[in-house]
Amino acid sequence: MFSSSYLLALIRPSTWKLQPEQSTFASNNAWSNKDMDPVPPHLQTWTTLSYITFWISCAANVTVWELASSMIAIGLSWRGALLAVSLGHLIIAIIIVLNGTIGVRLRVPFPVINRSSFGFWLSYFSVISLIILSMFWFGVQTFIGSECVYQMLKAIWPSIAHLPNHLPPSAKITSVELICYFIYWCFQLPFMFVSPHKIRWLFLAKTIIVPPTLLALLIWAAVKVPLNSSLLSQRSALSGSELSWAWLGALNSSLGFFSTTGVNMPNFTRYAKNERAQYAQLIVIPAAFTLASFVGIAVTSAGMTLYGQVLWDPLKLIDQWDNRACAFFASLAFLLSTLSANISANSLSAGNDMTALYPRYINIRRGQVICAFLGGWAFCPWKVLASAPGFLSFLSGYTVFIGPITGIVVTDYWLVHRTRVDVPAMYRPHGRYRYTYGVNWRAAAAMLVSVLPAFPGLIHSINASVHVGVGTRLFDIAYLLGFTLASTVYFVLSKLFPANETILECAIVDLEVPPSDGRASGGVEKGDVRVDETSVA
Repeated sequence: MFSSSYLLALIRPSTWKLQPEQSTFASNNAWSNKDMDPVPPHLQTWTTLSYITFWISCAANVTVWELASSMIAIGLSWRGALLAVSLGHLIIAIIIVLNGTIGVRLRVPFPVINRSSFGFWLSYFSVISLIILSMFWFGVQTFIGSECVYQMLKAIWPSIAHLPNHLPPSAKITSVELICYFIYWCFQLPFMFVSPHKIRWLFLAKTIIVPPTLLALLIWAAVKVPLNSSLLSQRSALSGSELSWAWLGALNSSLGFFSTTGVNMPNFTRYAKNERAQYAQLIVIPAAFTLASFVGIAVTSAGMTLYGQVLWDPLKLIDQWDNRACAFFASLAFLLSTLSANISANSLSAGNDMTALYPRYINIRRGQVICAFLGGWAFCPWKVLASAPGFLSFLSGYTVFIGPITGIVVTDYWLVHRTRVDVPAMYRPHGRYRYTYGVNWRAAAAMLVSVLPAFPGLIHSINASVHVGVGTRLFDIAYLLGFTLASTVYFVLSKLFPANETILECAIVDLEVPPSDGRASGGVEKGDVRVDETSVA
């Protein structure tokens, strides 16, 4: 057993204090640690293949299937649903590359970059928002993984379906489901200790295993129910303005699906070998998500004919199968897809963002563990997934905040500062990005103006008894509305009332940029920082 002195040491804060690295730009280790510092060259290992497999692994996922098929559940045609998915992910792909390029050039994570846009202290608002959303998504993906565990156990031991339930119906989860949830939660925990620059191998493994499973499901659906009698003949159950707004809501849900990754993509692109490595995302994101969604739509449509109900959750569809071997291996493939998506898009994102909250004690690995406990148990994801409208409302809800945050970050780097930023100053609370008491009031004003129009609709989605009239319509386009409004307001305010202390003639970065970026030749050395003269307009 542990000695009393060992237990006492564990509760001392000094025991958990992280050792600062020599490369830290901050004045002390209260503002940075190894995981927040610029990524050194030997850890810049992500290639074009890494980003291709990253997004294929994310697309071949249960929630992507649910996103598209739940659109059919609310009355859209398969063509309308597929168009919403395609267009939504094309828009997100452009935003991801814009933000991802910032990460490649500066080699720092989103919480640090965010300080140049919002101000040192106001930046914590967006960081905390993203942490909460990542933890919520972590819980959702963990519950989906638990469904995979249940189907695998059911294929091995069919009697598990008849075990008694000791939880009330209001819990939205049974005793067996809760046990499977705990099993899956424990299974994925060790993967959170893998460093970000090595986790790319998990994406590659999933890309080899999961897509063939999706293809097999598509073939199964086409054999069981010919597409011309199930999918191609399916029409929308809506019409007129009701159809238009339902489609816009579906588009907004598509935008919200990976909107958190869209804004904090620098967390991943800072590990890229060069800037060109991440350009493939412009093609692979819309293509992969459209194809995966088509499989979900086609198989869901076939399920409507075979089983007489809309089984928009593929695990519910598998539950109808009599072939236990097929059920086991299909569930195993979905388990792997859920695992990689949950680690990459949720726990890693939360871990990166949490480092900014308390760098002296939290690094990426510890942040992921915190996410596992809080996101895995503090939220109730099974209630979110209880219905198709509820799932779409959840996706739409958090775009109220993410759209404006993304718009401000993109506009600030590319249009306001025109890529000329000071990386060392991002680590200093009293540096040039302090603005007014640590707050960039232009960003605050842009957030306020862009969030307010859709906020009544958000309240209505949480409590349907609150009637807000046209506010529900604005909520249906929350991401695009927030992104556009925030970008416009922020740009206008920044031009009318420029923060002169943040305007530079060239970018000041910390590490040598690889020659393959095409930017190295314009830099000159000044002391310990590199000044990039190619950023000058």
